[in-house]
Amino acid sequence: MKKTLQAGLPPGGRAPAPKAGPPRAADRIRSSARDLFYHQGIRAVGVDAIVAEAGVTKPSLYRSFASKDDLAAAYLQDYELEFWHRFDAAAEAHPDDPRAQILAYFTGLAQRAGLPGYRGCGLTNACIEYPAPDHPARQVSVANKRKVRERLADLARRMGARDPDALGDGLQLLLEGAYVSSQILGAKGPIRHLADVAACLIDASLARD
Repeated sequence: MKKTLQAGLPPGGRAPAPKAGPPRAADRIRSSARDLFYHQGIRAVGVDAIVAEAGVTKPSLYRSFASKDDLAAAYLQDYELEFWHRFDAAAEAHPDDPRAQILAYFTGLAQRAGLPGYRGCGLTNACIEYPAPDHPARQVSVANKRKVRERLADLARRMGARDPDALGDGLQLLLEGAYVSSQILGAKGPIRHLADVAACLIDASLARD
């Protein structure tokens, strides 16, 4: 008698889902670098601290990343994905209202600034740490900022601004100012007025008949 494919399976005929294994060394390194680089700064964190936090060896790190600079670039690429996830979530919550999209993101940013351990934008911080234009970390960060600038100008255009580029740049200046001032003066500083100031800037920039 032929064995069927169900032989040896538990009741219901389905094999148990495979258990998730422990994170790969490269994933642990990226996760540890994400936490350390963001909270302490990229330059301040050495490779020894990263491998100790990740529970791996230096050879494991260098098998995955050719240098600390490459690991810093990978951290910022991960950070950028997180940024766009939040930005796009605000857009999806208000699909036909670009003004509400921007204000929703700014409101969420002001709320995040009050959370323990908030240190502004990791991409902005990296630009300050690395002024050389050819540094991998700075290149990732500058590319993101350019993309944000284009996105804000497009939203301003959709809102009917008289000068979409000027409004987009004004919103980006507010954004970057919020990242920095929140680290200096905290959630009770100027960032608490971020969404209101953005709304005033938007309304003053809209074309009127």
